[in-house]
Amino acid sequence: MSETPTPAQAMILWRLLGRQGTALNSEIVPKKPERDALVKAGMITVEKEGRSSRLTVTDGGWRWAGEHLRDPLPPAMRVLQDWLMRLHHHLDATGATLADFVGSAPERVAPEPKPPRVRKTADPKPKAAPKTKAAPRPEVSAAPPDSNRLRARIEEAYLACTGGRRAAPVRLSALRAALADLDRAAVDAGLAAILRDDPSIRLTRISDPKALDAAERAAAFAPAGEPFHEIWINV
Repeated sequence: MSETPTPAQAMILWRLLGRQGTALNSEIVPKKPERDALVKAGMITVEKEGRSSRLTVTDGGWRWAGEHLRDPLPPAMRVLQDWLMRLHHHLDATGATLADFVGSAPERVAPEPKPPRVRKTADPKPKAAPKTKAAPRPEVSAAPPDSNRLRARIEEAYLACTGGRRAAPVRLSALRAALADLDRAAVDAGLAAILRDDPSIRLTRISDPKALDAAERAAAFAPAGEPFHEIWINV
Protein backbone atom coordinates (compact mmCIF):
# COMPACT_ATOMS: atom_id res chain seq x y z
CA MET A 1 0.00 0.00 0.00
CA SER A 2 1.17 3.56 -0.59
CA GLU A 3 1.71 6.07 2.21
CA THR A 4 -1.82 7.36 1.60
CA PRO A 5 -4.55 4.87 2.56
CA THR A 6 -7.39 4.34 0.14
CA PRO A 7 -10.78 5.77 1.21
CA ALA A 8 -11.85 2.27 2.34
CA GLN A 9 -8.69 1.90 4.41
CA ALA A 10 -9.13 5.40 5.84
CA MET A 11 -12.64 4.43 6.96
CA ILE A 12 -11.15 1.64 9.08
CA LEU A 13 -8.84 4.17 10.74
CA TRP A 14 -11.68 6.63 11.38
CA ARG A 15 -13.84 3.88 12.89
CA LEU A 16 -11.01 2.83 15.20
CA LEU A 17 -10.27 6.43 16.19
CA GLY A 18 -13.97 6.92 16.94
CA ARG A 19 -13.48 4.15 19.52
CA GLN A 20 -10.43 5.91 21.00
CA GLY A 21 -7.98 4.06 18.78
CA THR A 22 -8.82 0.41 19.47
CA ALA A 23 -11.62 -2.09 18.89
CA LEU A 24 -12.20 -5.77 18.34
CA ASN A 25 -12.18 -6.94 14.75
CA SER A 26 -15.65 -8.42 15.35
CA GLU A 27 -16.97 -4.97 16.33
CA ILE A 28 -16.04 -3.15 13.11
CA VAL A 29 -15.74 -6.13 10.72
CA PRO A 30 -13.24 -4.63 8.25
CA LYS A 31 -12.47 -6.33 4.95
CA LYS A 32 -9.37 -8.44 5.42
CA PRO A 33 -7.36 -7.04 2.46
CA GLU A 34 -7.90 -3.46 3.66
CA ARG A 35 -7.06 -4.36 7.25
CA ASP A 36 -3.93 -6.26 6.24
CA ALA A 37 -2.78 -3.33 4.08
CA LEU A 38 -2.98 -1.01 7.09
CA VAL A 39 -0.99 -3.51 9.15
CA LYS A 40 1.67 -3.71 6.44
CA ALA A 41 1.85 0.09 6.31
CA GLY A 42 2.40 0.21 10.09
CA MET A 43 -0.81 2.15 10.79
CA ILE A 44 -2.55 -0.48 12.90
CA THR A 45 -1.59 -3.59 14.84
CA VAL A 46 -3.55 -6.81 15.26
CA GLU A 47 -3.33 -9.02 18.33
CA LYS A 48 -5.38 -12.02 19.35
CA GLU A 49 -7.97 -11.37 22.07
CA GLY A 50 -10.41 -14.12 23.02
CA ARG A 51 -12.19 -15.42 19.96
CA SER A 52 -11.56 -12.23 18.00
CA SER A 53 -8.58 -9.97 17.31
CA ARG A 54 -7.96 -6.48 18.65
CA LEU A 55 -7.08 -3.75 16.17
CA THR A 56 -5.13 -0.77 17.54
CA VAL A 57 -4.04 2.40 15.75
CA THR A 58 -0.26 2.94 15.93
CA ASP A 59 1.53 6.27 16.36
CA GLY A 60 1.92 6.32 12.59
CA GLY A 61 -1.82 5.90 12.13
CA TRP A 62 -2.58 8.68 14.61
CA ARG A 63 -0.09 10.95 12.86
CA TRP A 64 -1.58 10.28 9.43
CA ALA A 65 -5.12 10.92 10.69
CA GLY A 66 -4.16 14.21 12.33
CA GLU A 67 -2.62 15.43 9.08
CA HIS A 68 -5.42 14.26 6.74
CA LEU A 69 -8.68 15.36 8.34
CA ARG A 70 -9.58 17.17 5.12
CA ASP A 71 -8.95 14.28 2.73
CA PRO A 72 -11.91 13.35 0.47
CA LEU A 73 -14.00 10.32 1.38
CA PRO A 74 -16.48 8.35 -0.76
CA PRO A 75 -19.71 10.27 -1.57
CA ALA A 76 -21.68 8.03 0.77
CA MET A 77 -19.46 9.30 3.63
CA ARG A 78 -20.09 13.00 3.01
CA VAL A 79 -21.52 13.52 6.49
CA LEU A 80 -18.35 12.12 8.07
CA GLN A 81 -16.19 14.25 5.77
CA ASP A 82 -18.07 17.40 6.83
CA TRP A 83 -17.58 16.53 10.50
CA LEU A 84 -13.88 15.85 10.00
CA MET A 85 -13.56 19.25 8.34
CA ARG A 86 -15.23 20.88 11.38
CA LEU A 87 -12.81 18.97 13.62
CA HIS A 88 -9.82 20.16 11.58
CA HIS A 89 -10.86 23.80 12.01
CA HIS A 90 -11.42 23.28 15.75
CA LEU A 91 -7.98 21.74 16.28
CA ASP A 92 -6.36 24.40 14.13
CA ALA A 93 -8.01 27.17 16.15
CA THR A 94 -7.29 25.70 19.59
CA GLY A 95 -3.85 24.22 18.97
CA ALA A 96 -5.02 20.88 20.34
CA THR A 97 -4.09 17.56 18.78
CA LEU A 98 -6.33 14.80 17.53
CA ALA A 99 -5.18 12.65 20.46
CA ASP A 100 -6.23 15.43 22.88
CA PHE A 101 -9.69 15.50 21.33
CA VAL A 102 -10.23 11.74 21.12
CA GLY A 103 -8.68 10.87 24.48
CA SER A 104 -7.01 7.64 25.48
CA ALA A 105 -8.86 4.34 25.47
CA PRO A 106 -10.00 2.93 28.84
CA GLU A 107 -7.66 0.39 30.36
CA ARG A 108 -8.63 -3.13 29.41
CA VAL A 109 -9.22 -5.58 32.24
CA ALA A 110 -7.87 -9.06 31.58
CA PRO A 111 -10.57 -11.73 31.82
CA GLU A 112 -10.40 -13.87 34.93
CA PRO A 113 -9.09 -17.38 34.25
CA LYS A 114 -11.69 -20.12 34.36
CA PRO A 115 -11.47 -22.24 37.52
CA PRO A 116 -10.21 -25.79 36.94
CA ARG A 117 -12.88 -28.43 36.62
CA VAL A 118 -13.20 -30.55 39.73
CA ARG A 119 -14.14 -34.16 39.30
CA LYS A 120 -17.09 -35.04 41.48
CA THR A 121 -16.86 -38.07 43.76
CA ALA A 122 -19.64 -39.85 45.54
CA ASP A 123 -20.17 -38.69 49.11
CA PRO A 124 -22.84 -40.61 51.03
CA LYS A 125 -23.00 -37.94 53.68
CA PRO A 126 -22.46 -34.52 52.10
CA LYS A 127 -21.40 -31.95 54.60
CA ALA A 128 -23.36 -28.74 54.91
CA ALA A 129 -21.46 -25.68 53.80
CA PRO A 130 -20.28 -23.58 56.73
CA LYS A 131 -22.22 -20.41 57.29
CA THR A 132 -20.35 -17.20 56.69
CA LYS A 133 -21.23 -13.74 57.79
CA ALA A 134 -22.23 -11.36 55.04
CA ALA A 135 -19.87 -8.45 54.58
CA PRO A 136 -21.30 -5.28 56.10
CA ARG A 137 -22.75 -2.87 53.58
CA PRO A 138 -21.41 0.70 53.52
CA GLU A 139 -23.78 3.10 55.18
CA VAL A 140 -25.62 5.24 52.63
CA SER A 141 -27.91 8.10 53.49
CA ALA A 142 -31.55 7.03 53.28
CA ALA A 143 -32.49 10.32 51.67
CA PRO A 144 -30.25 12.89 49.96
CA PRO A 145 -29.68 16.13 51.88
CA ASP A 146 -31.37 19.33 50.75
CA SER A 147 -29.52 21.65 48.36
CA ASN A 148 -28.03 23.86 51.09
CA ARG A 149 -26.79 20.91 53.11
CA LEU A 150 -25.46 19.23 49.95
CA ARG A 151 -23.50 22.40 49.10
CA ALA A 152 -22.07 22.40 52.62
CA ARG A 153 -21.16 18.71 52.43
CA ILE A 154 -19.29 19.25 49.15
CA GLU A 155 -17.34 22.12 50.71
CA GLU A 156 -16.52 20.05 53.81
CA ALA A 157 -15.27 17.19 51.63
CA TYR A 158 -13.23 19.60 49.51
CA LEU A 159 -11.51 21.14 52.55
CA ALA A 160 -10.84 17.69 53.95
CA CYS A 161 -9.06 16.79 50.70
CA THR A 162 -6.99 20.01 50.63
CA GLY A 163 -6.16 20.11 54.35
CA GLY A 164 -8.24 23.28 54.77
CA ARG A 165 -6.83 25.19 51.79
CA ARG A 166 -9.00 26.93 49.21
CA ALA A 167 -8.31 27.78 45.56
CA ALA A 168 -6.62 24.40 45.07
CA PRO A 169 -7.69 21.67 42.64
CA VAL A 170 -9.28 18.48 43.99
CA ARG A 171 -9.90 15.51 41.71
CA LEU A 172 -13.54 14.47 41.62
CA SER A 173 -12.43 10.90 42.35
CA ALA A 174 -11.11 12.11 45.73
CA LEU A 175 -14.20 14.25 46.36
CA ARG A 176 -16.53 11.31 45.68
CA ALA A 177 -14.48 9.11 48.00
CA ALA A 178 -14.88 11.72 50.76
CA LEU A 179 -18.65 11.68 50.13
CA ALA A 180 -18.93 7.89 50.05
CA ASP A 181 -22.07 7.95 52.22
CA LEU A 182 -23.95 9.77 49.41
CA ASP A 183 -24.93 8.00 46.22
CA ARG A 184 -23.59 9.25 42.89
CA ALA A 185 -26.90 10.82 41.84
CA ALA A 186 -26.97 13.02 44.94
CA VAL A 187 -23.37 14.21 44.43
CA ASP A 188 -24.06 14.86 40.74
CA ALA A 189 -27.13 16.91 41.68
CA GLY A 190 -24.97 19.03 43.98
CA LEU A 191 -22.34 19.56 41.27
CA ALA A 192 -25.03 20.52 38.76
CA ALA A 193 -26.43 23.10 41.18
CA ILE A 194 -22.93 24.50 41.71
CA LEU A 195 -22.41 24.92 37.97
CA ARG A 196 -25.72 26.72 37.72
CA ASP A 197 -25.78 28.91 40.83
CA ASP A 198 -22.43 29.22 42.63
CA PRO A 199 -19.71 31.32 40.92
CA SER A 200 -17.35 30.79 43.88
CA ILE A 201 -16.91 27.15 42.87
CA ARG A 202 -15.48 26.02 39.53
CA LEU A 203 -15.39 22.66 37.82
CA THR A 204 -12.52 22.21 35.37
CA ARG A 205 -11.38 19.67 32.81
CA ILE A 206 -8.03 17.90 32.41
CA SER A 207 -7.28 17.97 28.69
CA ASP A 208 -4.23 15.69 28.76
CA PRO A 209 -5.57 12.11 28.45
CA LYS A 210 -2.31 10.74 29.83
CA ALA A 211 -3.03 12.50 33.14
CA LEU A 212 -6.23 10.48 33.64
CA ASP A 213 -6.53 6.87 34.68
CA ALA A 214 -9.66 4.70 34.57
CA ALA A 215 -10.74 5.81 38.07
CA GLU A 216 -10.50 9.51 37.14
CA ARG A 217 -12.55 8.99 33.98
CA ALA A 218 -15.17 7.01 35.92
CA ALA A 219 -15.47 9.78 38.55
CA ALA A 220 -15.86 12.58 35.98
CA PHE A 221 -19.02 14.70 36.00
CA ALA A 222 -20.35 15.18 32.46
CA PRO A 223 -23.74 16.95 32.51
CA ALA A 224 -23.62 17.86 28.79
CA GLY A 225 -21.23 15.27 27.43
CA GLU A 226 -18.05 17.22 28.25
CA PRO A 227 -16.45 15.71 31.39
CA PHE A 228 -15.22 17.72 34.37
CA HIS A 229 -12.42 16.18 36.46
CA GLU A 230 -11.56 18.75 39.18
CA ILE A 231 -13.31 21.12 41.57
CA TRP A 232 -12.01 24.46 42.91
CA ILE A 233 -13.56 26.40 45.79
CA ASN A 234 -12.17 29.92 45.75
CA VAL A 235 -13.90 31.68 48.69
